[in-house]
Amino acid sequence: MGSFFKDEPFTFPFAILSPSLYLLNMNSKKYNNTKLALSIGESVLTFVLLFVFVKSGLSRLLDASLDTFAINEYARLLLYTLASGVGLAILFSPFSVYGGFYLEQKYNLSNQTFLQWGWESTKGILVSLVIGIPILLAFFYLMKSFGNNWWLPFAVFLFVVSVVLAKIVPVFILPLFYKIAPIENVELKEKIMRLATGAGMKVENVFSFNMSKTTKKANAAFTGLGKSKRVLLADTLLENYTMDEVETVLAHEFGHYKKKHIIKNIFIGTISSFITLYLIAAGYRWSLSYFGATQQTQLWVLPVLMLWGMGISVCMQPISNYISRKFEYEADAYAVNTTNKSEAFIGTLDKLTEQNLGDRDPHPFVEWFFYSHPSINKRKSAIQSILTTTEAGNL
Repeated sequence: MGSFFKDEPFTFPFAILSPSLYLLNMNSKKYNNTKLALSIGESVLTFVLLFVFVKSGLSRLLDASLDTFAINEYARLLLYTLASGVGLAILFSPFSVYGGFYLEQKYNLSNQTFLQWGWESTKGILVSLVIGIPILLAFFYLMKSFGNNWWLPFAVFLFVVSVVLAKIVPVFILPLFYKIAPIENVELKEKIMRLATGAGMKVENVFSFNMSKTTKKANAAFTGLGKSKRVLLADTLLENYTMDEVETVLAHEFGHYKKKHIIKNIFIGTISSFITLYLIAAGYRWSLSYFGATQQTQLWVLPVLMLWGMGISVCMQPISNYISRKFEYEADAYAVNTTNKSEAFIGTLDKLTEQNLGDRDPHPFVEWFFYSHPSINKRKSAIQSILTTTEAGNL
């Protein structure tokens, strides 16, 4: 909106845009700003509540009350985590309901009833418990076994877990939430296979998933490692986009593979994980005396790890998002140069932004700090620059 007034100070936006498009842009601003405000508010409140929980002695009181129930330290850890987790979940349930259900309904993005949303959320929690409990127990074992150096073997352990999850999520976990089946459009499948071959990637099949069961949004993804690699297309994408448009979306995803972004992200993520865990361990050790703890394995002081993790993540987020946006630009360029269908790609970006109610032009600071993808307007400008450079080179 600001650009309209800057370029043409006496022209109101609705004199340029159709009323429906202007209303859509206003709705996208409100929707994204509300989601951002909820996310920031929830993060700040979580930090404050965890700090008060430990500093006030409530955490120590909860730990002491578990003496008669736990048969060993690991069972006590699970009971402590369950009790504190349930407490936090109850406190933050208004955020979950408003942001996860009501807001999506308000802006006509959801296809779920409240009961359906609740069931999907419950499944997500159950899957998280199945994955998270072994990680929690391994973490506590390593902290007890390796003392101040626990962060190093735990970082190695998390790397192994991430590789295993990358292999099993597309095959075993995603089907718990969506119906996944090979796409039926033979012509589109052949186009996608040719794109994959051009990117140097072997893909055995292309799948669709019923994203429409939860939302009106559309998306596509490339997931998995090795034989578990999957090209996934939302049914909302297949039903509302032309083959050329779908082709450009997949060309973008294959661009990440061709440009080795997956390998780079694994490397960057691993280094980042080691650095983050080292800093968390150092900060945690330094702050133990402030909270009155004498040992780092005392259960009641463990939430302080989360405080340090949240603080360090905030500091590292702009860096990781900058790298991610750079990769997105490179994947866009690959899609344009490979398919030679720039108009279809630009049209797809516009349609996806409208369908997903994305913010076309977020505040520069918001984009710099929070966005892992460039704004649509910047992506379109970058594509136009590529086309201009190509045309100039052909003269």
